[in-house]
Amino acid sequence: MMKKIAAAAVSAVMTAAALSGCGTASQAVNTASAQNMVSPAKEEKVTSESSKNASGYFAEFPEEITEIPREYFSAAQEKGTLEELYYDTYESMTYAEKTQELKKRAIVYLPNGYSEENKYNVFYLMHGGWSNETTTLGTPDSPSMFKNVIDNAIASGDIDPLIIVCPTYNNTSEQDSADYSLALRLTDNYHNELMNDLIPAVEGKYSSYAESASAEDLIAARDHRGFGGFSMGSVTTWHTFEYCLDYFRYFLPMSGSFTSDGSYMDDIVKNSGRSWDDFFIAAFTGTDDFAASAFERQIENMRDYTDSFRYADNERDGNLTYRKKEGYSHDGTASMEYTYNGLLRFWRKSEEEKTSYNSENFEEYYTGKTKISDVINDPAFDSYGRLIFPVDKGYYSGDTLENLRLTWYTHIDPDKTVEIANYMKNHAENGDVIFYDIYTDDEKAADPDKADTGLFFFKGNAGEKFAVCSAGGGFAYVGAMQDSFPHALELSKKGYNAFAVIYRPGAQTACEDLARAINFIFEHAEEFEVDTEDYSLWGGSAGARMSAWLGSYGTEYFGEKELPRPAAVIMQYTGFSDYSRNDPPTYVCVGDSDGIASWRVMKSRLDGMRALGIDTEFHVYSGLGHGFGIGTGTVAEGWLEDAAAFWEKQTEKE
Repeated sequence: MMKKIAAAAVSAVMTAAALSGCGTASQAVNTASAQNMVSPAKEEKVTSESSKNASGYFAEFPEEITEIPREYFSAAQEKGTLEELYYDTYESMTYAEKTQELKKRAIVYLPNGYSEENKYNVFYLMHGGWSNETTTLGTPDSPSMFKNVIDNAIASGDIDPLIIVCPTYNNTSEQDSADYSLALRLTDNYHNELMNDLIPAVEGKYSSYAESASAEDLIAARDHRGFGGFSMGSVTTWHTFEYCLDYFRYFLPMSGSFTSDGSYMDDIVKNSGRSWDDFFIAAFTGTDDFAASAFERQIENMRDYTDSFRYADNERDGNLTYRKKEGYSHDGTASMEYTYNGLLRFWRKSEEEKTSYNSENFEEYYTGKTKISDVINDPAFDSYGRLIFPVDKGYYSGDTLENLRLTWYTHIDPDKTVEIANYMKNHAENGDVIFYDIYTDDEKAADPDKADTGLFFFKGNAGEKFAVCSAGGGFAYVGAMQDSFPHALELSKKGYNAFAVIYRPGAQTACEDLARAINFIFEHAEEFEVDTEDYSLWGGSAGARMSAWLGSYGTEYFGEKELPRPAAVIMQYTGFSDYSRNDPPTYVCVGDSDGIASWRVMKSRLDGMRALGIDTEFHVYSGLGHGFGIGTGTVAEGWLEDAAAFWEKQTEKE
């Protein structure tokens, strides 16, 4: 095929390269509102039959571009690391002849807690004109502001931990990027270096989804690889799409066009032998960006070829989205925000994963954009909707489900928050009872604080054992959406019956409420269809102390009748040191970067218990801080399965 790069598009990119924002990142956070400037499909609507890719529905890209939270520009508590990776390649234009060997450098971002035991998605991010491999994330000695954004986004659970690689198409100096005609030639030939040298060097050294650095294994792992770039980096992205579709599923072109010929783009897909649902393109620009006109023209012309490009909006699923930010120009603020938005949506969980528990008529009532207040006030939840989130609103922030933040907690997974809210809504709409008062009306009248207590029920298999999960919150509030609801939901998926207790502030009253909750479950075991033998207590932070105290002292110590002790106590991140011969078998997990709970204190306690003949299991995770919940996307992911196995082991003992 002969390339048909439109002259206007090349001109816009050349001008854009001269003013490339990747090299002049503004530190201001623009608060202009976003809008989707592409109208619905020009011709007929295209409805996909198979709308999922490796990360979910394409239409999940919101119409509005998400602004980077201001606090993300400050240094994160949990920091990733930058490394320099040197590799050998050849002068691009004569790569086949290998006339000039080059030693090149890439900057590699590794997330906090990076471990060879885990597999990571890899995103290759190319700079714009007048820039190099250090422009976007900086260097190990001088990290950029955008590295702070990535660190904070991962720590908050907005983005799953991933590896980011910042290469350069420059061959000898930054002048390669400033010479427009040379830069265009270099980007056109960069795919040789990318496929043959850079990707094998990166994924041969770091832990990705590729089993090896062979071409076969790299291609097999394409679902876990993306490429993006701003300005001239966007041109490189389009060339990567042209030549490397076998290696990449995700593409993030930003403010840099490639061709105005839609048929040329259509031929790329057809000649690749891949179908429309084998890749996803998220394109971004701004209303005041001088590259926007040519960029938008390319997208519009691609949309004429619906066999290859199906535009995704709120009504349809597809493999192409385009967003245009009001008031944004061709600068670093724009490139950072566009990149952030792409990474927010790539590799998110599929709808099938989100609703893996069986629910024949499951409806997605809520999305990440749903306001927290709308969930709290949903009539389906009657008067207990206010207990789904902390009663004291001073301990959480964020207006929507995807923006929920809880004091002292990290790695909040917005997808899990949405899943939990939808789980509750679906069961409530179906007439299932998901919330139970544990105190009578008279008891609540005598002590009004008891009105803010109760049990949320996540039903598993009839006749199966039960677990009670207690969230942390410093005995000041209940962080259930991070520290007990996710645990209970996951346990219910495994068939266990799980409860999450909402308790009053204060250590004594919290333990009294947990004791009452256990008593309530025993009294209503037939109604719940649960087996009361060999139950377990789970807790994080303050909730872990509650579980330990109840395991040690029993329900009778906290004002309830004496009941059997739990078969196991599962504890997360609390610097609790007391123990006795009465303690049940105990499982502990914590991060070694936890500034609130010392892993050494937790390990010392278990060592003492083990010396008394009590079965224990201890896990500490490198680089992980406080409040990681079920650990989705962290080095602790999978700990819940280990803990459940520990519980099961205790039930098998005679």
